[in-house]
Amino acid sequence: MSIWFRLGDFVSRVSSNALVSLADAIRSLVTTDPELRRRVSFSIAMIALSAKMAKADGVVSAREVNAFQEIFEIPEEEARNVARLYDLAKQDVAGFDAYARQMAGLCGSGQPNCAMLEDILDGLFHIAKADGYIHERELAFLAAVAEIFEIDEPHFERILARHTFGADSDPYLVLGLAPDLPFEEVRRAYRKLVAENHPDRLIGRGVPEEFVAIATARLAAINAAFEMIERQRMHA
Repeated sequence: MSIWFRLGDFVSRVSSNALVSLADAIRSLVTTDPELRRRVSFSIAMIALSAKMAKADGVVSAREVNAFQEIFEIPEEEARNVARLYDLAKQDVAGFDAYARQMAGLCGSGQPNCAMLEDILDGLFHIAKADGYIHERELAFLAAVAEIFEIDEPHFERILARHTFGADSDPYLVLGLAPDLPFEEVRRAYRKLVAENHPDRLIGRGVPEEFVAIATARLAAINAAFEMIERQRMHA
């Protein structure tokens, strides 16, 4: 069953003063299907937190809204329901911390550096950089969400490096590797990262099939970092 069918049913019950209590509503909505609950809760977390994060710099730009739409392939008939939830969330950034804690409880594994919560944070970075750079208030918002999600500083810095990767970037930081690692070990680590971040792996841990941009962008950064290291080693 598509997440959008359940999401539309869910959003139709939500009032403007219920945003920070969404987790309880999700539990009551899909308790008979834990897998669907994870997928729906992931989607709601991405919609609401991305709206709140986009508002963190004081204005929700058209580019940020477009970036959100790039992440999700939303059926036309469900666009109104998604827009309603997004509009409720973007009113301001108040309450995002309580909401993030509730969603971490639904989406997370209960362990630090949960891969599914990292997926959500990755999506938020995609929204943040949509207008060309990550505003300092957006970065503070992302760091606060990461702390709530129990994503440690090295993981957070790695995600940030992926989303700000350029000609002057540190490719080893993107891959989470030491610069003096032998090239064959770099290659093995790179191949492992590619396998771990394949779209099928994301779907396997509860990320909805509709959420495709995150895996594509992450793999692009990983590939670019490895190619930079390969060129550097060849000319060393």
